[in-house]
Amino acid sequence: MVNFLMSGCNGRMGQVIAESVKERSDIALVCGVDTYTERKNDFPVYPDFTAINEKVDVIIDFSNPSALDGLLAYAIENSIPCVLCTTGYSDAQLEAIGKASEKIAVFRSGNMSLGINLLIELAKTAAKVFGQDFDVEIVEKHHKMKIDAPSGTALMIADGIASVRDDDPEYIYDRHSVRKKRDQNEIGISSIRGGTIVGEHDVIFAGNNEVLTITHQAQSRSLFAVGAINAAAFLAGKPAGSYDMSDLLKERY
Repeated sequence: MVNFLMSGCNGRMGQVIAESVKERSDIALVCGVDTYTERKNDFPVYPDFTAINEKVDVIIDFSNPSALDGLLAYAIENSIPCVLCTTGYSDAQLEAIGKASEKIAVFRSGNMSLGINLLIELAKTAAKVFGQDFDVEIVEKHHKMKIDAPSGTALMIADGIASVRDDDPEYIYDRHSVRKKRDQNEIGISSIRGGTIVGEHDVIFAGNNEVLTITHQAQSRSLFAVGAINAAAFLAGKPAGSYDMSDLLKERY
């Protein structure tokens, strides 16, 4: 049995994960960390990582970038692998995550959905075929409570496309302040926030007289919960290093 700690346990995704894991027999949620310490489930909730008493095999984090320092310090001190699902990290925090992966196993993904990761592979294939003959635009939509923009998933998609292109793509987030035609090496990224949209991503390849759009719609947060739980079960016991969804897919599929 794999025992995991949920960082951000009282947030939306933390609550979905707490409910989803009840259906599993191979992994259990034994405690949580949250700035709001109200106990909403049958496991203890601590205000920070220094107060934890339970034996933990792996951490799932769906919280806030501000929690990263305490999380990594606890994980490294206790040799506990981490599944980092939080987005919006700064460059300095990404560097800290990279250094941590030299000591512990770190699984990081801007999106835990199998469908999104397949979309990225399809977008990379399209980018290879179309080359610079097609302009690329990414449109992401999320609920009005989401703080960071663009989404981590949109950046994952852009990074995947950029990795297979021969030019050096420039990410363009805002066009209103510059009056000029589109440069050939741009990847446009647009963000929409409103209502209760769980998550939608469109990747648009616009060429001469034809347009290809690849779309993914998340209709429930439970799909992200299942992905995070699967990642935790996969990561427990793994040696130090950086892992992502492609490593999980290779092992399972």
